[in-house]
Amino acid sequence: MNVLLVYAHPEPKSLNGSLKEFAVKRLEEAGHSVQVSDLYAMHWKAVLDAHDSLDRPAGERFDPSAESRRAFASGQQSSDIVLEQDKLRWADAVILQFPLWWFSLPAILKGWVERVYAYGFAYGVGEHSDAHWGDRYGEGTLAGKRAMLVVTTGGWESHYSLRGINGPMDDVLFPIQHGILYYPGFDVLPPFVIHRTDRVDDARFSTICDAFGQRLDDLWKTPPIPFRPQNAGAYIIPQLTLRPDIAPGQVGFAAHIA
Repeated sequence: MNVLLVYAHPEPKSLNGSLKEFAVKRLEEAGHSVQVSDLYAMHWKAVLDAHDSLDRPAGERFDPSAESRRAFASGQQSSDIVLEQDKLRWADAVILQFPLWWFSLPAILKGWVERVYAYGFAYGVGEHSDAHWGDRYGEGTLAGKRAMLVVTTGGWESHYSLRGINGPMDDVLFPIQHGILYYPGFDVLPPFVIHRTDRVDDARFSTICDAFGQRLDDLWKTPPIPFRPQNAGAYIIPQLTLRPDIAPGQVGFAAHIA
């Protein structure tokens, strides 16, 4: 199988750097083909702007969505964007690996999403009608592929527990897993999260690698998070709210998981 690892950490000698090298070795030893998009090493341009289109008329007002749509449809996207889209098409599974900075993705990885997820590639696809509101949330151009987050955080596991001060980790990661991954169609696997990264010695690193290696070995066997598909009947279209008989009395992120 083909695996794309999108990696966002500025220090190769970090815990994340060691885990990235471990993942590549483990996957290749299992017979998989691996590509790595090391965003800092690539000097990835994080800012979505008018320069992402090759033939924009000078002086024209910049509309990000409209320009993304036009550049994608006409083959006039910046070459770095096209290369990453080709990697996503090639991949059977995608791993996003990053440290949790300020409760979200590092800016460089957020910029990768914003630029690579072009209109017509990852959003704005499919029929929009009173019966079907686009190919998204379980459908879309990346449907049939798997995705998993590998996340490190300095906080304690208890800080991200159901009653922890930082909020449950599933809630913190919901916009990434449900929005960035499930939206364009990925089957999203439960994340692999490492807490208290400043307390990793050789013994704990070995334990982490054992658990991480098992998750990589099970990449095609692990059941995905059962997010509710948008167009399968659970949601009222076009309002896109859950039907009253679906998870009655339940609100928030958890209501969107079957």
